[in-house]
Amino acid sequence: MTASPIRIVGLSGSLRSGSFNTQLLRAAVALAPEGVTITAGTIRGIPLYDGDVEAAEGVPPLVAALKDDIADADGLLLVTPEYNNSIPGVFKNAVDWLTRPAGDIARVFGAKPVGLIGASPGGFGTILSQNAWLPVLRTLGTEPYFGGRLMVSRAHKALAPDEGFADPAIEEMLKGYLEGFAAFVRAKAGR
Repeated sequence: MTASPIRIVGLSGSLRSGSFNTQLLRAAVALAPEGVTITAGTIRGIPLYDGDVEAAEGVPPLVAALKDDIADADGLLLVTPEYNNSIPGVFKNAVDWLTRPAGDIARVFGAKPVGLIGASPGGFGTILSQNAWLPVLRTLGTEPYFGGRLMVSRAHKALAPDEGFADPAIEEMLKGYLEGFAAFVRAKAGR
């Protein structure tokens, strides 16, 4: 018997066109395990959060569409850079918008399986950024995946300029992470 397909929304926390994390997200989309679809969403175009704007105009259409996409997905994959030893401001800003109005938090994030991966040119990967996400994910009521970690260090050497992997071990690590995360999402979805 074949398991029901699952869908995961992936978000890169970088706006840079040559982002290592966006490249890592594209690789995750391409390497999704059988029966799993990873859809690459985007935070590009999300304005800075401003409560006055929200009160006057409501949630921007781009944010509303992304909220619905995440709410409809079985899981969420955050591909996070690490800026100054923490969460990138643009990524946190996007999540802040995704929690508006507060009554939507449970619909969008409640009990949602969430995976965290990331790439950095530094030697420690994205360990501090990934750790900084944990209190945010807890506050939102998500179900973080703790069955594995993927922190690509020295991304400029590990990821090839042509979208592939310069280090085949990183590709295998990503495949392994995605298989584990997909099994976690499938179990949480009861499939």
